[in-house]
Amino acid sequence: MFSVDTHDRLMREYAARAGCAVVGVDYSYAPEARYPIALEQVIDVVRWLRKDGGESLNVDSSRLAIGGDSAGANLTVGSCLQLRDSEDEDWLRAMVLNYGAFSTEISPRACFEYGGDSFMLTCPEMGGFWKNYLRSEADALDPLACPLLARLDGLPPAFLAIAECDVLAEQNIEMANRLRQAGVEVKARVYARASHSFLEAVSISEVSNRAFDETTEWLRSRLADN
Repeated sequence: MFSVDTHDRLMREYAARAGCAVVGVDYSYAPEARYPIALEQVIDVVRWLRKDGGESLNVDSSRLAIGGDSAGANLTVGSCLQLRDSEDEDWLRAMVLNYGAFSTEISPRACFEYGGDSFMLTCPEMGGFWKNYLRSEADALDPLACPLLARLDGLPPAFLAIAECDVLAEQNIEMANRLRQAGVEVKARVYARASHSFLEAVSISEVSNRAFDETTEWLRSRLADN
């Protein structure tokens, strides 16, 4: 479900509004490719941009940010965790995290309020996504797969766009709090009455436009040539 094609408009909005290049990673999808394949592919692309590929694309590899929505936000934090623990320096400047899936655990309250059939993303759907992505129950205890279990210090500054009417809203608010507690610079916005995937409605939605404007204003400041 979803791809670099379905999210082409979103990537173009970030490029135009933030005045930056955007590289879309066409990573492999579950269930054919389970964890950690997609994560490893994203990390490989980031490292390639940093070390070799930036010049060939006319991209300033000293000013890189990483981001995604839903599963992409999960892969973003997982990538930053792995890079933090394996690289000699901190060189990613920012994380953009849109309504991310950060834990397999969803509270009964979240399921009751926003996880039913009338919402964009349901609790049963999330259970199916995790079942298809993880190889076994043991992966659910891996912080690179479920970043709310991770030690979060040393990560890049983060902007979190949180949809109020989203079954994942609680864990996004928890991620913002955990990042702050770990000393990470965080800007989090909860968009009232917005649902999961609300950014895809940017052509008709005022709240989507506002989220893009606020995110890209922050992103421009993080990518500025100091």
